[in-house]
Amino acid sequence: MKLLSIAIPCYNSESYMRNCVECLLPGGEDVEIIIVNDGSVDSTPLIADEYAAKYPTIVKAVHQENGGHGEAVNAGLRNATGLYFKVVDSDDKVNPNSYKRILKTLKRLNAEDNNVDMFLSNYVYDKQGVKHKKVMQYRRMLPKDRVFGWDDFKSIRKAHYILMHSVIYRTQLLKDCKLELPKHTFYVDNIFVYYPLPHVKKMYYLDTNFYMYYIGRDDQSVNESVMIKRLDQQLKVNKIMMDSYNLQSLTNKKLRKYMYNYLEIITIVSSIMAIKSGEKENLLKKKELWQYLKSKDPWVYRRMRHGIMGTFMNLPGSVGRKISVFSYWVTQKIFGFN
Repeated sequence: MKLLSIAIPCYNSESYMRNCVECLLPGGEDVEIIIVNDGSVDSTPLIADEYAAKYPTIVKAVHQENGGHGEAVNAGLRNATGLYFKVVDSDDKVNPNSYKRILKTLKRLNAEDNNVDMFLSNYVYDKQGVKHKKVMQYRRMLPKDRVFGWDDFKSIRKAHYILMHSVIYRTQLLKDCKLELPKHTFYVDNIFVYYPLPHVKKMYYLDTNFYMYYIGRDDQSVNESVMIKRLDQQLKVNKIMMDSYNLQSLTNKKLRKYMYNYLEIITIVSSIMAIKSGEKENLLKKKELWQYLKSKDPWVYRRMRHGIMGTFMNLPGSVGRKISVFSYWVTQKIFGFN
């Protein structure tokens, strides 16, 4: 069995996917690299086949009709044979030294028969044109260099929520919890991280800057103008997260707090994108989202609606919306997202 399966979702990625694949090849026979060609119409499928032919024991090329990022991740998981599973987007890269450290640590845990459900490391916002890159690390939140559980979290802060970039899951856990991301939908990486969390018992955090998350391309899904255009997909993901669990029923308090914080962040992002669009239709969709939450989980709704950010996101009138946008802008500057 391979130690780590790495899925690379690719859609018309010919201009940058080679950089991604090349940075992962040094993992050698410990890894399998699954290049998922999601119905590309450029030379992406040819590049995928080229790598699979050149490195037949390391690289798999999977071709499918276009199903979106989520279905590409689903395909990667279906084809994964490794003990652990990681997603690396085709326009991103990993730090080579951190990559070696992570593989060494995973190998040691396996040798000690102490495999974990979720392995965490840092990621870097590799933002175009920014000299000093923002590093998202978890030193104040998580124990380092040892296996731990939810009760061992040192603190749970909204700023340091876990993204797809920072997480490696045990493959069988994802299959056992029947993770299935929706087709033709952006922003499903939030579901990928959020949905498996109640199934996670054992974790490990390695304090190393592993994932280089590239942001700044105009057509990128996290570009604000693109997010506003795709608001319906953001709202769809938000509602799927709301549907996933009754958070009040979760018995572990720290797990419940972490998942609440994550859901709150996504709901605030949905709300602010609707506000920034300036369109009456989207403002109504924002209102409907909060009503949906109220009907699904009144406990979460009451906490979120009357919290600081929930209050800002629901201020009435044009002045209220300006205050909402300003508060979001301040948050962006502090935490460096988008």
